[in-house]
Amino acid sequence: MRILVIEDNESVCAMIEMFFSKEGIEGEFENDGLKGYTAYRNGSWDLLIVDWMLPGMDGVTLCRKIRQEGSDVPIIMLTAKDSESDQVLGLEMGADDYVTKPFSPLALMARIKAVARRYQKHKPEEKGEIGTSLLKINKETREVMFDGKSITNLTPKEFDLLLFFGQHPRQVFTREQLLERVWGYQYYGDERTVDVHIKRLRKKLGSPEQPLFHTVWGVGYKFDESVDGNEG
Repeated sequence: MRILVIEDNESVCAMIEMFFSKEGIEGEFENDGLKGYTAYRNGSWDLLIVDWMLPGMDGVTLCRKIRQEGSDVPIIMLTAKDSESDQVLGLEMGADDYVTKPFSPLALMARIKAVARRYQKHKPEEKGEIGTSLLKINKETREVMFDGKSITNLTPKEFDLLLFFGQHPRQVFTREQLLERVWGYQYYGDERTVDVHIKRLRKKLGSPEQPLFHTVWGVGYKFDESVDGNEG
């Protein structure tokens, strides 16, 4: 596994590097956001670990820039910010998980393995297309067609969520189940990120007359093209 660590705290880098060597992980370290972005562009990485506060370019901007380019490389954000709104912001910008400082190497390694498992599980390796009368999803090219029109403004996580719903039409899922199946982890206070992604998908797909994502009050969400599929 090759991991790029973008972190300006030398002691944190030394701790991570020592643990990587024991785990057989090849790590490269950058202490500046701009340099880290250059290293990301010039290398091939299995995962990125990005600090929130960085000189040159902050971690949130770096994460957003990478996602805007269409990359789905797993990103774990390191942050001293422990408020729910800050955590949700990092996830909305494209981070797959976050670790709050101070942290132990074992805790970080657990997150790395969890995110790597989720990425491999949901990586679109299968060829072919799934879909319904209105929605077509190509798992190989990650292309989406809705009502005959190409949808090109989905973020990587929005695509993953849409693909999961498309594979399980008319099934009801709780927020916790969606986090586990799409994000691949659970932690307290993160259910809002599911609501945010559902809200964005509703804006980009469907209409009030033909909704795709239905709220099942007291339970969660389901994907259903039928108008009468809305239960709330």
